[in-house]
Amino acid sequence: MLTTIVRKELRDFTRDGRFRWVAATVLVLSLLGLVSGWQYRGTSIGLRHAAERVDEASWLGQGERNPHSAAHFARYAFKPTPPLTYFDRGINRYVGEAVWLEAHSQDPFDFRQAEDASTALRFGELTGAWTLQYLLPLLIVVMGFGTLAGERESGTLRQLASLGVRPSTLAMGKMLGVATAMGLVLAPALIMGAGLLALAGGTGDLIARGAGLLVVYTLYLAVFVSVTFWVSARARSTRSALVGLLGFWVITVLVVPRLAADLGEWLYPSPSFAQFYGELGEDLGAAKAGAADFEQQLLDQYGVSSREELPISYAGASLQASEERSNPVFDEHFGRLWATYERQGQVHAIAGLLSPMILVRDLSMALAGTDVSHHRHFADAAEQHRRVFIKFLNDDMTANAAGADFAYVAGADLWADAPRFEYQAPTVVEVFRPYAMSVLLLVTWTVVAFAGAVVATRRLRIV
Repeated sequence: MLTTIVRKELRDFTRDGRFRWVAATVLVLSLLGLVSGWQYRGTSIGLRHAAERVDEASWLGQGERNPHSAAHFARYAFKPTPPLTYFDRGINRYVGEAVWLEAHSQDPFDFRQAEDASTALRFGELTGAWTLQYLLPLLIVVMGFGTLAGERESGTLRQLASLGVRPSTLAMGKMLGVATAMGLVLAPALIMGAGLLALAGGTGDLIARGAGLLVVYTLYLAVFVSVTFWVSARARSTRSALVGLLGFWVITVLVVPRLAADLGEWLYPSPSFAQFYGELGEDLGAAKAGAADFEQQLLDQYGVSSREELPISYAGASLQASEERSNPVFDEHFGRLWATYERQGQVHAIAGLLSPMILVRDLSMALAGTDVSHHRHFADAAEQHRRVFIKFLNDDMTANAAGADFAYVAGADLWADAPRFEYQAPTVVEVFRPYAMSVLLLVTWTVVAFAGAVVATRRLRIV
């Protein structure tokens, strides 16, 4: 009986012209999203490699100059493009592609692609993730709103009951029919996505991320299938079922995520650029007050009475001491900024109680490597390298510029020996821990929605 019901549902779907058009649209958009995402990934990688070559040539070809001048000439650290960017671009367009590693300053990221994009970007980008998050739930609603309510309106539900078909069997068969039809619609995109995943590298961590995405989106779509049958079983008519389900889609997919973001910003406001760097500059100025004692400490350390008698460059040592006084200030201010973003994210995750879309979007970005956690991991690594890089230049000046200080110049040999930035992206385990609550809430959504559908179908009204 169950198999018969599933076959009947699939036959009805394939004969329904509306379903064919909607399914074809979703399929085409999902494939186009993957293709455009792959092109975006390839373009980003190509531009980054070209920029890295220019930066390397510029650094090595700067000629002779004082190491501290070279520290201000500096270099860029370029953020790598995560392999799964082709599926979910996350926040990458908004946070910048590179950071300038210069002396005395922890700079903001540059080259935000969103600054050069059209206003259409505000409405989302055509990606695989966007299609699954927004369009596929709508397809499920269109496919399933009349499955049970329509049977009751047409009178066939009474006929099926008289033949001994249990409501739970009927509902399960119809749910499997919807799920199978949805799987057939997504099969080409799933195959293409798996192929692109293999082309992107196919490492163990990447495979784990891909598997995680599959599980997350399966749970998300299962929520909408279950809610659709829940509402269809309880609604008095197909019209009321459609209105109720469209309202659920609008509220959970469009309204709540926007309100959650606004609520997080209201509860934990982010400082403006001017405010953040203004306060940072004040504290850096206060930290420089300790420089007055440094000269005497250095003279006592080497047992001399004046700078001229020092066996090292006072300027080089003083510059490095200034960096070391500034580093805790940077850590404090940027630590508070990251903590603000984390608290906003927690508010966002809690709002997932009202919207599975919020949970899926956060988990999708985390698995794709395009979320705040991955960006922070890169920013922290770049900052640690900046400190090593600047110390290398200051140490050379300290060791070799005694008596000359800023008149001392270095050349190509020093530039070639300067440490290079080599970034190792985190594994999914390293950055996924903060999302434990989101995983738990998504599973809860799935269980509650399925349980509601089961109860509603068992209490299904024949008339």
